[in-house]
Amino acid sequence: MMSVWSSLVGQEAAVAKLSEAAASARAIVASRGGAHASDDARSMSHAWLITGPPGSGRSVAARAFAAALQCTGETVGCGACAGCRTTMGRTNADVVFAATETSIINVETARSLVLQAQSSPSQGLWRVIVVEDADRLGEAGANALLKAIEEPPEHTVWLLCAPSPEDMIATIRSRCREVSLAVPSPQDVADLLVRRDGVAPERALDAALAAQSHVGRARALATDAEAARERAYILTETLSIRGAGDAVLAAHRILNYSPEAAEALLGPAASFDAGPRAGKAGQNDSDGSESGGRGGVDSGGRGRNSASAAKSGKKPAKKKSGAKAVSDALAAQFAEEEAELRRSLGVEEGGRVPPAVSAQITALREDQKRRATRAQRDRLDRALVDLLSLYRDVLTVQLGADVALVNRDFADRIAEVAASTSAEQSIRRMDAISQARTRLAGNVAPLLALEAMTVSLRPQG
Repeated sequence: MMSVWSSLVGQEAAVAKLSEAAASARAIVASRGGAHASDDARSMSHAWLITGPPGSGRSVAARAFAAALQCTGETVGCGACAGCRTTMGRTNADVVFAATETSIINVETARSLVLQAQSSPSQGLWRVIVVEDADRLGEAGANALLKAIEEPPEHTVWLLCAPSPEDMIATIRSRCREVSLAVPSPQDVADLLVRRDGVAPERALDAALAAQSHVGRARALATDAEAARERAYILTETLSIRGAGDAVLAAHRILNYSPEAAEALLGPAASFDAGPRAGKAGQNDSDGSESGGRGGVDSGGRGRNSASAAKSGKKPAKKKSGAKAVSDALAAQFAEEEAELRRSLGVEEGGRVPPAVSAQITALREDQKRRATRAQRDRLDRALVDLLSLYRDVLTVQLGADVALVNRDFADRIAEVAASTSAEQSIRRMDAISQARTRLAGNVAPLLALEAMTVSLRPQG
């Protein structure tokens, strides 16, 4: 049985710090029965701020620490006891996980967390409040949490997650013990994918590099064929821009990505099966792609498995992905949420909503709209991060830097672009992508932001 810390990659210092604190927490619990708490118990704190860049595992570390606090096994954080298993599975009644799909955690949510923090643990050893997106606390929400964090009940522990300490207001930050997570190495991430998900080593390393060590993104690229196809499509579409017309079309296609568009550009989905990778560099692997080259696309823009697919007479099954998948999933989720709210309000399906409760349904729909916007912008931001890494690779080749490519599956195309453009052009392109990310974060219309970017990516001179 693996411990609760097993999914934290390359975070030895943080794990040691949190493990020590969890052991101290046991001494504190023991002291509640009248025993004297040891000096070791001083390494425990009632409030923690866990920081690190995207993909470093902030929420994973918080969940593992919460599990270790509830652990009743012989070894703290054993992973086998009921406290560990229920916390890691997010079913422990004494551990509250707060996350948001909106751009801000409102004051009502913050006040709800404060109320929950006052309750004594019902089964476990601690009442643990995990705020996974603490950096999204608005001013009012942060102020609502401040007093609760400053003077918590002795049985309550707050775990706040944020990209950096500067993302939290100083008054909260000063009352928390900080744990900083580092960006894991691609090899560490690849080893995790091999060990945990059964991914072949070469594929795992490709995914880890392409994801820039973001564990969740790496797992998606390694195990989800549609995620890999969407990335390959967006990179290939962008590299195909030759003029202003191409740029405008590329912006529309990135915004409205569909599996059908990917098949038209890249070939059948069979070329991107997320099966195990085998073989040597330059040889066809069991998934029909190559270890190097152009993301599963040959020089003619067709998938390498197109011929075999034609021979079999079978058309690969299509999956929804990108914009359509996000839209459909959210629509189904939102419909269920509204149906549940109607039932709780005593409104029959299809029945007229009484004026007295219509405000609650209106508020739900407004919240859903904000969440849908956030989901779309998050998807686009992932695409822009991929594009930024592509031109980083181009610049790396142009400068002759002795560092590994992030997108080594696009090595041939990167070399072509590097040879036909200048380093100055690559820097301008990276600036354009970074500006598009800033504009999207500032609620600029996505299509306008993408069009401005893609026009700047076309060849100059």
